Amino acid sequence: MKYVMIFFLFITACSDQSIPVTQTTDEKKMTSLTILALGDSLTEGLAVEKNKNYPALLEQKLSANGFGHYKVINSGLSGETSSGLKARIDWVLQTKPTITILTIGANDAMRGIPINIVEQNISSIIEQLQTNGSQVILSGMEIYNNLGQDYVNSFRQIYPKLAKKYNIPLIPFFLAGVAGNNQLNQADGIHPTSAGYDIIVNDNIWPVLQPLLEQPNK
Repeated sequence: MKYVMIFFLFITACSDQSIPVTQTTDEKKMTSLTILALGDSLTEGLAVEKNKNYPALLEQKLSANGFGHYKVINSGLSGETSSGLKARIDWVLQTKPTITILTIGANDAMRGIPINIVEQNISSIIEQLQTNGSQVILSGMEIYNNLGQDYVNSFRQIYPKLAKKYNIPLIPFFLAGVAGNNQLNQADGIHPTSAGYDIIVNDNIWPVLQPLLEQPNK
């Protein structure tokens, strides 16, 4: 009788404890959605506080708008070219991004890399991302007229051309509303301040990104 009573008390105690609930497939999905911010120093957020670069501000906006199940990974690298990014794309894909915001090419243009090489590299990056199941958003870039108008025009056309080819959303110009504004750029006139990044997130990225987001209750 003594042992029966001890066994009964053990069973009773266990029944009062919380039993972990196994996540459903949908719940797991909602906690593992990743947005990959992929690019160069404009993505990395050169010389701004880590919580004020665009990936950090975007994650804050997602959370404030009911999309807290998305995490934004900052994979920007200062000085990155399209060739460099192409070389590290296999490593980057380990993050298994649901959505990738691809912002690359500015450093290529500053170095006068031939347009066809830049286009081929970005094409390869897009194809690898798509093959791995990531929805790509391409950020358009523009450059100053220091390499001749033909180069400037051809460079600008890379982005809408590739967006059409791969049927992906396009941010027409990543730095729209910020480029050329001394109040929104650092002393180098190239890299945005935190205020500049705020405009980029709200005015340039969000209108293109928001329609692609999955609601947490779906």
